Amino acid sequence: MSNQTGHPKGLYLLFFTEMWERFSYYGMRAILVLFLTKQLLMDKGLSSELYGTFTGLVYLTPIIGGYMADRYWGNRKSILLGGLLMAAGQFCLYFSGEASSHMLMYVGLGLLVFGNGFFKPNISTMVGQLYPENDKRLDPAYTIFYMGINLGAFFAPLVCGYLGENVAFKWGFLAAGIGMLIGTGAFYWLKSTYLVSPTGYQIGAEPNKARLKEGESQTTSTFETNQMLAITLGSFALFALFYWGIKFDFFGSIIFALAISIPMTIILDRSLNSMEKDRIWVIFIAAFFVVFFWSAFEQAGASLTFFADEQTNRTFFGWTMPASWFNSFNAIFIVIFAPIFSAMWLRMGDKQPASTTKQALGLLLLALGYFYISFGVKGVDASSKVSIFWLTGLYLIHTFGELCLSPIGLSMVNKLSPARLASLLMGVWFLANATANKFAGMLSALYPEEGKPTSFLGYAMNNTYDFFMLFVVMAGIAGVILLLMSKWLQAKMHGIK
Repeated sequence: MSNQTGHPKGLYLLFFTEMWERFSYYGMRAILVLFLTKQLLMDKGLSSELYGTFTGLVYLTPIIGGYMADRYWGNRKSILLGGLLMAAGQFCLYFSGEASSHMLMYVGLGLLVFGNGFFKPNISTMVGQLYPENDKRLDPAYTIFYMGINLGAFFAPLVCGYLGENVAFKWGFLAAGIGMLIGTGAFYWLKSTYLVSPTGYQIGAEPNKARLKEGESQTTSTFETNQMLAITLGSFALFALFYWGIKFDFFGSIIFALAISIPMTIILDRSLNSMEKDRIWVIFIAAFFVVFFWSAFEQAGASLTFFADEQTNRTFFGWTMPASWFNSFNAIFIVIFAPIFSAMWLRMGDKQPASTTKQALGLLLLALGYFYISFGVKGVDASSKVSIFWLTGLYLIHTFGELCLSPIGLSMVNKLSPARLASLLMGVWFLANATANKFAGMLSALYPEEGKPTSFLGYAMNNTYDFFMLFVVMAGIAGVILLLMSKWLQAKMHGIK
């Protein structure tokens, strides 16, 4: 057990494990669209769609991993299985690069999708289990944990991006696979020593349904046959609407349909009392607004990578920086500024803004970042290159927005979730990321090129200025609405900030 000013040692094991998992993921992500366009010779639109589908599915499968951990396996087994599947996926991508094989590429991405589903919601949930109820260190703990995510994300593009762009893409994927094995091995060997709760039990070793907070319903979470039938039919109806009605692609229709039907399934659970339902509704509403944040933020792996590659001056004294290295900028800014934000929230104590207010500020900062870069590209044609400072400034402002939204959101979900549904609701939180990432890929496919204008809901985009202003409007409106709703949402949290 830790004292009230420090943090449990288990936090740093989870930090280390997540750091290497993020090294693996972001190393692969930094070179994925470049690999697709330059080695597998896909066009930008198709590679953007594939990028969106992959990253969307990556954040969809945590709902499966969360459910299995809550009901059957516990967090530890899920993390170990997920880590091994992701390592196998990276090695498949290595062989795909070796043989320029589309089939091996799809197999590798599939293994990464399912592996991440078992890994991601469970390691995030375990952070909260290290602390007593209502511990003021929880928001700072998630911010420290977030530093681990971004420390891995910082080194990943430098190593994997350099190998991929300057040697061969396959070596970048191999490095990502080795990183995944390091993190999984450390977790396996050290979990029993350090992952211990304040009351002394081994956290994550048993299903979360066995761990109930005081005052929670003791009723097992079940659904009647007619309820499950209604939800199943609803999912198919939503899929039909998105696929045949709106004409989304197959995987996009699945993601968007499940993003609606799965939360409905949870909120209809008869074992939930009124306070639990209020708190879960707060998670769902916040998750809806998070979609607007990540769909704009995740342009980093797609359209902003194209912008870095084609329209950013990356040459210094005769040396040209790899375009994939821009994926490290946000991460190093997180490592630098996360302790400052963590200390700020801790110093403010009970006077700090509510979780939903912080997330609204994150959306407004995201809009500000795109507003900033729009000045750099206004009036510049597609064949010209702009200063590196415009893209760097965007990533810096986006970092401040991310620190107000993402670690705070993880902490909020942990605090508001009934223990028996902790990993499942963390999966729902990542389900919002799934929707956002798929949407991000769809928006990236609209990235305009010279002589090829695009449009979105009647808004014409003739150049990158128009493209970036789309995100200014989208994130800005979402941020203002969430800010106006924050006080009402705070009341629905029943005393939790």
